[in-house]
Formats: sequence, structure tokens, C-alpha cells
Amino acid sequence: MYVPNYFKEDDTGTLQQYIRDYGFGLLVVADDSGIEANHIPFLLSSVEGGTLGRLQCHLARNNPVWLRLQDGARVLVVFQGPDAYISPSWYATKAETGRVVPTWNYLAVHAEGSARIVEDPNWLKSHLHRLTDQHEASMDNPWSVDDAPMDFTERLVQAIVGVEIEIETLVGKLKASQNQPEKNRAGVKAGLEAGEGVHNRAMAKLIS
Repeated sequence: MYVPNYFKEDDTGTLQQYIRDYGFGLLVVADDSGIEANHIPFLLSSVEGGTLGRLQCHLARNNPVWLRLQDGARVLVVFQGPDAYISPSWYATKAETGRVVPTWNYLAVHAEGSARIVEDPNWLKSHLHRLTDQHEASMDNPWSVDDAPMDFTERLVQAIVGVEIEIETLVGKLKASQNQPEKNRAGVKAGLEAGEGVHNRAMAKLIS
């Protein structure tokens, strides 16, 4: 990913929080069999001092991509936050020079690392509990894996495989009009806040 200095985010804690906030990632596998991308919810786990953390997810056993990960394949996981079209009409400098063009603001985090397959039922059950609990935490009446009949969940566990990725490199890009003068940033923020759509408002919050 091309990351100009203006838009580089290299604080590990911030990048890890973005992964937690926008955990529906794109798992990319590239090898002699070709390139494949799968859209999967991830859990950031075991963040310890001196490490970038581990990503956990699960795949349907019927999805053949997991067979390509058995030998510790190196993979890329892409996480995307809010994005929004930026109109030149929001720039104060439009009226002054006219030297403005449209662009797109966005947040992206790329995590690379070596994957391993996990078929241990206890690991899978723990993973499913943690992943579900994370996303149910804000619900008025949180659902738990334990709410489903045990024989039902046991069959489901047999139908999946786990994937754990030790993060080796973490690259973040927040393109939020940092390369614009303050008056233009203020115009962009106001334009996004006045627009429709959740992404516009979420991007506006990232503009300082």
C-alpha cells in the first residue's frame, strides 16, 4: 500500500484499535495456485508487549482456501474503516485559486503474517465465544453461543476450521485531508457532517 508521510499511521495501539473497530477483514492468499480473497470477521487476540498481536478467524471446512494455509502460508489481511468522497467545493481555497480537484478520504490497515490452521474443538469454541461476545456486547439483550442447543453448536464446530495469524507487519493509512490547510480541513469536515450517510459522519470525526 502506498502511504505518503501525510497519511501514515504508525502507532501500534491506534492500529490495533482500528482492527477492533473495523474487524470485518479481507483475507488475501497468493501462491502458485493463484490469488484469492475471502471476507471474514476477525478477532485481535493475545496482544502482548513487544508483539503486534494475533488475528483469529474461522472458515467453513467446505472452503478449500484453508488447505492452502496448512504449511504456514504468509497472508495479507485488509481492514477498511470509513471512506468518503471529498468535493472540491468544500475547500476554502477553491474561491481563491480554483486549483482544487476531487479526492477520496479513507482509513485502511494492512496486516501481514504467517497463518496456521487450528482444528482443536476447544480452541474453536473459545474463539466463537470471544468473537460473538465482542459483537454482542453493545446489544440490549446479548446473545451467547451457550444460548443455542449444545448438539447444534457441536455440529457447527465440526464444520469449521480456525485460522490464527501472527502479525509480522502492520501498516496503516488514514487519509483525512491532513495535506490540506486548516481552512480546507474545516470545510471538508463541515461538508461531511452536512451530508448523508454513516460513512460521511464517521470520516468527519477523523478529521482534526
